[in-house]
Parts: sequence; C-alpha cells; structure tokens
Amino acid sequence: MEAIKKIHHITAIVGDPNENLKFYRDVLGLRLIKQTVNFEDPSVYHLYFGDQHVTPGTVITFFPWTNQNHGRKGSGQVGRIAFRVPKGSMDYWKEHLTAQNIHTEITKLFGKDTLEFDDVHGLELALVEGEIAADHYDIVDFHGAVLLSGNPEGTKELLTGLMGLNELDIEDQNLHFETVGKEKQHIITATPAQPAGRFGIGTVHHIAWSVPHKEALQEWQSALTDEELKVTEVKDRNYFNSIYIKEKGRVVFEFATDGPGFDVDEDIKSLGSMLKLPKQYEHNRQEYENQLPKLEV
Repeated sequence: MEAIKKIHHITAIVGDPNENLKFYRDVLGLRLIKQTVNFEDPSVYHLYFGDQHVTPGTVITFFPWTNQNHGRKGSGQVGRIAFRVPKGSMDYWKEHLTAQNIHTEITKLFGKDTLEFDDVHGLELALVEGEIAADHYDIVDFHGAVLLSGNPEGTKELLTGLMGLNELDIEDQNLHFETVGKEKQHIITATPAQPAGRFGIGTVHHIAWSVPHKEALQEWQSALTDEELKVTEVKDRNYFNSIYIKEKGRVVFEFATDGPGFDVDEDIKSLGSMLKLPKQYEHNRQEYENQLPKLEV
C-alpha cells in the first residue's frame, strides 16, 4: 500500500453561499467547479472550488449554512488552510488582499513567510510561496494545513506511520510533516492541544487524502480498521469514492479516490454552472431548487 502523496480536498462550513462564492471566485481567483448538495443533508449546498484547470490538489469545498450557527475553533478540527502561490507573488497578494479590506499578517507558521488572513466567514487561510515562478499570480495548489489535534502524538503516529508522511525539523513548538508526493504539502499538528472545538460557520469539517482508485481505498479501509480506528463504509460521492475516520486526535480524515472526476456529469468547460444532484435526490429536484438560495454564478 502506497504512502499518502497529497491532499485530495478540504471541506469547511461557511455562511451565505453567495458571499462564499464571491470571496473564493472574485478575491482568490478560484473557479466554481461543482454546485451540488450535501449528500447527507440535501437542504444545504455543497460547493466545490478549484483552479481554472481543475487540477487535483487545489479543490476546497464548502457547506454554506444560512443560519447563524457559528462554530468554535478547537481540537478535533483542521485549523488554518494554506494555499501555495508562485514564487515572487507574495507582494502582489498582500496588496491585492489589502485593497479588498482584508487584514493580513506575515508569520513563519509554515517555516517560511506565511501570509495569514481570514475569509468572509472567519475561516483561517494563508498563502505561502512555492519554489517555482510563473507568469501569473494564481493559486497553484494547497501548501498544507494545520491540524488541531486533541492528541498530537497520536496524530503524529498515524501520519508518519501508516500514512507515510515525513517529519520535518522546524524549530517551533508545533509538529511539522510533509507528504511524499511531488506536491510536498506541509501538515502541521499544533501543540499543545486546544480545548475541544465545535463545528459551525467558520470551521473546517474535514481534510481528505488522495488515493488512486477504489481498490486502494478498500486497502486503506482494511489497514485503518487494523489500527483499531472506526472506519465508515465506502461512500459513493459521484465524483469520487471515500471513507472517513476520526483519528486519535479526533480530527476527521477522509480518504478519497482520484476518479471518476468532476466531469462525469457535465462538460469540463461548463463545470459549476448548474445544480447537479445525486440520483437519489433527482426526483425531488424542484423542491431543492426552490429551497436553496439562488447562486449568482
């Protein structure tokens, strides 16, 4: 069984869907690549964003809640999400975000200059320059994420053991890891553990790890079960198959297949232009279209 090579996607809970759309499309320059519903709660959108070419490793997804149920950040969640931008683009991004009245701060969170800021609903984000320059300033992929583990050593054991991430030697109190794929994405386990968080607007629901296909996913299901972790059945998410666990630090991990991909139900050029429903909800399409807020796509 191969080590985990990259992040598949990260899913967060946010507020008004049109505010979410405008921020990630108009401020960060990502593309809406899929509008569907939460397969567990079809009264809520599930919106997917990625780069213009729908490159694996750029996909961030959202459950936009229209209530006022704000979350509390804490252990059992993913914390700050970092996107990677081309080498030499940090000044551009700092000026761009400042012009949008977004407060930014330069830190060393990821072991190098990290431009920290929050989205319109309080989700913690960051930008980190990669090693490759480009003739544009667009987001390239995920640089990584912070895990707010309730058991940092237990999380480390899974990351560096079964999942095969490498531990990095960075001199701060946090634990730093790196995926072994060409993306070299950075995972931080924050220490010490924080008080327990509560899911709601402004918090991350889960981080998903990429596996190549369904057969590999079933191998991961068996291996995680052997580690005495409670693993879900394989779930069909139309665009990928996946399983979920809560690791020892109570962070929700999803393991998701690379295929069949986001173009199985619409052309690549028109991704995100229409509401796509899984077959079990298609017979109630009119009901969902009436109750979901209209997206300003």
